Amino acid sequence: MTLLNWAALTPEIFLLLAACVIALVDLFVADERRHYTHWMSQAVLAITAILHYQQFDAGLTVYALGNMVVMDPMGRLLGVMATLAMMITLVYAQPYIASRDMRKGEFYVLALLSLLGIHVMLSANDFLVVYLGLEIMSLSLYALVALRRDDATATEAAMKYFVLGALASGFLLYGLSMMYGATGTLEIPKVFEVIAQGRVNGQVLVFGVVFIVAGLGFKLGVAPFHMWVPDVYQGSPTAVTLLIASAPKLAAFAITIRLLVEGLLKVAVDWQQMLLFMAVVSLVVGNLAAIAQTNLKRMLAYSAIAQMGFMLLALGSGVIGGDTVSAGNAYSSAMFYMVTYVLTTLGSFGLVMLLARDGFESEEVNDLAGLARRKPWMAAVMTVFMFSLAGIPPTMGFYAKLAVLQTLVTTGQSAYIALAVVAVLLSLVAAFYYLRVVKVMVFDEPVQGPVVSDQGGAGLLLMANGAAVLVLGLLPGGLMAVCRDAVIRALAT
Repeated sequence: MTLLNWAALTPEIFLLLAACVIALVDLFVADERRHYTHWMSQAVLAITAILHYQQFDAGLTVYALGNMVVMDPMGRLLGVMATLAMMITLVYAQPYIASRDMRKGEFYVLALLSLLGIHVMLSANDFLVVYLGLEIMSLSLYALVALRRDDATATEAAMKYFVLGALASGFLLYGLSMMYGATGTLEIPKVFEVIAQGRVNGQVLVFGVVFIVAGLGFKLGVAPFHMWVPDVYQGSPTAVTLLIASAPKLAAFAITIRLLVEGLLKVAVDWQQMLLFMAVVSLVVGNLAAIAQTNLKRMLAYSAIAQMGFMLLALGSGVIGGDTVSAGNAYSSAMFYMVTYVLTTLGSFGLVMLLARDGFESEEVNDLAGLARRKPWMAAVMTVFMFSLAGIPPTMGFYAKLAVLQTLVTTGQSAYIALAVVAVLLSLVAAFYYLRVVKVMVFDEPVQGPVVSDQGGAGLLLMANGAAVLVLGLLPGGLMAVCRDAVIRALAT
């Protein structure tokens, strides 16, 4: 179905107008009443999620604005999940930003605008729209990292993020321009058609693919394009770190599917090799470097590199010998893995923020010492998150890793089976630093300090987050079926 009006973009239009209204209204809100801005933002996010879900539930694929944007089940499902992730992030961030003089209107407005960029990326059907959404999201995140202008560490992280982010955007933009030169079109489906018909400059096409994959590697934070991840994760305020580590990952996954699968599936033999190389390097670099980390945020940053590498294994196994029979299973496994990672990451950084106090960040692994005796429920929830990241049953992370490994093994190719073995062995390495966190919480002596509070609603949400990771590990079939259906419908159009 094709629409030539703006009706299909109702969620994005509403989010943009609401962010502008909140920016204006907040000018008249005093600092001590900033919770009103928080609840306005949450209401906007709730309505946005409902609008996305209504379009997802309709099950239609709608093209709009001259085919520049597409509203399909995959984009809308990821839109719902990204919006919920932002809602959860803002709840976790409340006590943290309030104690650090960061509870300002600009924090909420920039968070909403970053989500707007994510939604634009999710609905992109044209190279220009991909880049537009990427820049809206990235510029908002750069500003958020630098929000604490008096903090030298945060300012340094913002500079690194901006410079390397601009480099990544340049790589991607140059690749997209070469793709336009090779195919003569900016529309992603038409790129697929031109390549399928053989009416393409092959040499320019290959160079374009290389630059696009490099740009996507930066945005996913995978090796060898990972250099910004540890410094930005550690240097940013933890609330902003969570903003960077959660919903934007869903957007990066979406544009990877849009560009590589929907547009460049005919040259999958080229980009799959690059993805698999980045996957293996990410697993090695991320897991080995994480072992040496004593800072919890930096450890989770290297963990993110390894986790994204594991996800790339699924993305790189969709086309075997020109056969796309297993493509739906491979890409849905990757999507399920990404959702699992985001849900677990929300809880991990959320707990770090709940443990933080005024003047104390709780960033070191040793800051969790004796947490099982100080706050047993917090230690139990953190254990669930660490088990999920390590892929230990019965958590959600175990099923996500199992789905990716099944995708590799069922190809029947010895090279992919060897990759599955390598992934399992490196997951065993990863278990060391995840279980070390559990060991510190349970067996080490408690650190001296103020009593940890339950933080009200944020504490209840943390428990619900941990329960979701556990329940979806025991009953993963429903979410996996939804992911598979959304991916297959997106590929069918």
